[in-house]
Amino acid sequence: MNLLIAALGVLGVSASGPLIAATLAGSSVTALAIAFWRNALAAVVLAAPVAIRSPGQFGRLRRREYMWSSLAGLALAFHFVCFILSLTLTTVAASTALVCLQSGWIALFSLVRGRRLPGAVVLGLGVSFAGVVAITGFDLGGSRDAAVGDLLAVAGGILAGLYTMAGSKARQTMGTGTYTTLCYGVCAAIVAVLALASGQRLAGFEPIGWAGIVAITVAAQLVGHTAFNHLVAKYSPLVVSMIILLEIPGAAILAAVFLHQVVPAGTYAGLALILAGLAVVVLGQRRSQREPNVQPELGTD
Repeated sequence: MNLLIAALGVLGVSASGPLIAATLAGSSVTALAIAFWRNALAAVVLAAPVAIRSPGQFGRLRRREYMWSSLAGLALAFHFVCFILSLTLTTVAASTALVCLQSGWIALFSLVRGRRLPGAVVLGLGVSFAGVVAITGFDLGGSRDAAVGDLLAVAGGILAGLYTMAGSKARQTMGTGTYTTLCYGVCAAIVAVLALASGQRLAGFEPIGWAGIVAITVAAQLVGHTAFNHLVAKYSPLVVSMIILLEIPGAAILAAVFLHQVVPAGTYAGLALILAGLAVVVLGQRRSQREPNVQPELGTD
């Protein structure tokens, strides 16, 4: 079942970059409007079943749960700002690749916090990153705008790593629906403040723009992000972020089909390397669970 959820999650987030790029190019929708509505609508949709199944659930949450959910929502808000703006300045493939390197940042954060990375995990990360290079070649933009877009995507990846780690903390004691409602709600509120401060409008768009927002919300938010928020209760943040690497070839293929962008030559070889690296990391973490004095759940203490 978790494999099916992971597959749906990858498909959902893979559609994110192409859908956002198409919506921004084909309508008057603003970057912050996309970030706001995808989170606000998802929060409302997910809050309804929680309220029906468990009335008063949010009132029973502890301070710790509110804290980690809010921190995740804060990181998610700025992740979306960086990612969506990067898509207006650089290619979908480059932006997605740099944002999806959150697994590397999670590994780095773990090292900074004194965690020892098993050798298999380091090897798996290296193999997967070789797959990323095979797909994109890290052919970062030569123009000034593209360089700024690449830097924004890197920042988005760092923030995505923080979002995943904070979400893992919250999901230790919270259900998927409860956590995602809070996280998406906090994210939407922060983005609304940013939109007000920057003068970006959140409404008044043409029908094609609203259609794009709904498509992004359903595919990327309700299916994609929610699937991974479910998985962080089952696997470590590092493993979940490694699965998200599959968004890179997925987004490249979808961008080629719907936006007529060229599929990078190494897409399929890169996909194989990412899958191989993911397998090595998963096996390495399982092996470390059986060894004494080793903490396997990177970023979840």
